[in-house]
Amino acid sequence: MKPDRRLLVAVLAPGLALALWLGLGVLLLGATLGPAQRAAVRQAIGPLLPSHGVLAVGWWLAGAALAAWAAHRLYRANVVAPARLANAARVLAGDASAPELPVQGGSAMRGIASAVNSLAAQRGTLTAEMARLVDEASRSVAEQRDQLAALMSELDHAVVVCNPDGRILLYNGRMRDLSRRLSPHGAEVIGLGRSIHALIDRAPIDHALETVERRIARGGDPSAAAAKFVTATEAGHLLQVSLAPVRPAAAEGAAAVTGFVLLADDITGEQAARARRDAELLRLTESTRASVASLQAALEMLDLPDLGLEDRERFLSVLRDEVAAMGARLDDLAESSLLDVMTRWPLQEMLGADLTAAAQRRIVAATGQPVAAHDAAGELWLNVDSFGLIQALTFLALRVAAVHPEPRMWLRLAQAGGTRANLDLGWHAPEGARLPATLAGVQSEPIDLDGTTTPVSVRDMAERHGGEVWLERDRKSGQPFFRFLLPLAASEAAAPAAAWPSRPEFYDFDLFAAGAGGALDEQPLSAVPCTVFDTETTGLDPGGGDEIIQIGAVRIVNGRILRSECIDQLIDPGRSIPEAGIPIHGIHPHMVRGKPTIAEALPAFHAFTEGSVLVGHNVAFDMRFLKLKEARTGLRFDQPLLDTLLLSSIVHPDEASHGLDAIAERLGVEVSGRHTALGDAVATAELFVRLIPLLAQQGIVTLGQARAASSTSQFARLEY
Repeated sequence: MKPDRRLLVAVLAPGLALALWLGLGVLLLGATLGPAQRAAVRQAIGPLLPSHGVLAVGWWLAGAALAAWAAHRLYRANVVAPARLANAARVLAGDASAPELPVQGGSAMRGIASAVNSLAAQRGTLTAEMARLVDEASRSVAEQRDQLAALMSELDHAVVVCNPDGRILLYNGRMRDLSRRLSPHGAEVIGLGRSIHALIDRAPIDHALETVERRIARGGDPSAAAAKFVTATEAGHLLQVSLAPVRPAAAEGAAAVTGFVLLADDITGEQAARARRDAELLRLTESTRASVASLQAALEMLDLPDLGLEDRERFLSVLRDEVAAMGARLDDLAESSLLDVMTRWPLQEMLGADLTAAAQRRIVAATGQPVAAHDAAGELWLNVDSFGLIQALTFLALRVAAVHPEPRMWLRLAQAGGTRANLDLGWHAPEGARLPATLAGVQSEPIDLDGTTTPVSVRDMAERHGGEVWLERDRKSGQPFFRFLLPLAASEAAAPAAAWPSRPEFYDFDLFAAGAGGALDEQPLSAVPCTVFDTETTGLDPGGGDEIIQIGAVRIVNGRILRSECIDQLIDPGRSIPEAGIPIHGIHPHMVRGKPTIAEALPAFHAFTEGSVLVGHNVAFDMRFLKLKEARTGLRFDQPLLDTLLLSSIVHPDEASHGLDAIAERLGVEVSGRHTALGDAVATAELFVRLIPLLAQQGIVTLGQARAASSTSQFARLEY
């Protein structure tokens, strides 16, 4: 560490002043003596110098040391102690929760510290009272904000709200899941303050905005001023996007658009299914045309009066073969999943047992007849319109009850194979009795319940599910039943991909007022987006073969730490982890075995940091590891850098230590998860947020000023 120049001057100055004073005294004495007197003095003192000179120098050194000790004590008491007291007072002035000033030193210092603590306590009381009043005044706004956040988190669609520049103000969990699926490396490309253009190209969004603004300018209905488009992502997925403008309630004209809302759906699978369906239908059409031609030719030959018996049998065989082939093709099409895409009705996942139980209750209430439920499928999930399907089952049950006085109806759900399930509504008919003609075509009749007739038939309801409905008899028991062919839900649908909290931290409405801004160096520290990160490594020698074994990072937007937007990634270093380091970072070899390598993990981390300032504690050490991976990965981390160690040395130049724990103690930050990458990154983020107002007190407000001040720190020349 570079020595304190002021301390050196304070310690050495008394001795030098004493020597100078004695030297000046000797010169003045010599100036008052004549030549003869000076010769006599030299003759008298000269012989004494060899024997008494050492004593004189020693006496001077003792006096100089005593004076230096006294100067050092005075310096510590009157320079260092007030400076530290001033540092602590600045921290307390910027943060009411910071530790109180230590009451120590002389009586004057103790009095000042006590007075400042008293003033801080009064300020804290007034601040708490003001906060209470503000909280009461804004409670309704906060409730509306939280309700909106909760609503967004529960929506079935991926939703994101942006300002006019495309910076993200709000998004829900489904949007985050969608962005992870669409990112080439599974990286976090969605985050508050980040650009939506990292996921969706700017061109289609700009075109949609222009379309919306033209509609508004023509005086159209603002509520209908939405635009839809389909775009391809970098990973090759197709997104169907609906864009709606955000406008103030009293806005007039196109210039009043302050942002936009995007609803996005990944339609890649749907489009692929449509393409397969179209190809299959084309194949079916061509093959059917050929079969019809063969049938027509065979029929024409059969009409010939002189056709021999052998030829007639041959042409009849052609007819049978072609009819069988056409039937097989239709059966294959019905059994395939290609017909699923023909329905556009919104369906929901539902447990099959719940569906049959709900239908059982509804039928009993409508018919007054008992209904047995047989669930042969176990935990089977369906993709259904439960309300419409139960309406259809109830309608059929009423028609059955009208024909048979005591039908003893039953419901049965069973898997049909593949992605389908059979839902049967049956009844006990008299043995040998024919099916009533009134039930033969009931599937095509409009559903009539409680005196209300709908234009939808039972068959229409089945087709909404991409399935069918028909009437048949059980081959063994002879019992008649209506059978619905229904789609199964996706295997992962029963368990959501991610459980997001009801009120996530995925919103920041202050960004509505934030424009694109100028260069980052010209923006305030509190406004620039930051990524605070830390690494754990196998050792302290990046150039000697040590590797990263964990990366942790968290984002800061508008001075707010977004704990929900973070990275906590273990990394396989491809080498052994020294035993000496395990007690420090707690990472054992089995914990990183099978984890991504640094080449696999860095692309996601690089995407996470894009467009932000990198912040770390002693960040030169971490950056050295990343620098050494540039040639291997092709990724450059060339964002602006800030180091909390350097910033702390600027804010508190008189403190002896600028380690993470020492700064946290000074600023009143509680550190948890020490020596884990994410734990240290979060602690560093807390320190950085609290250092911003302290830097502002010294006139360091913008990013450029902070970087310039950091370069003058005594720690700025550390290298690894």
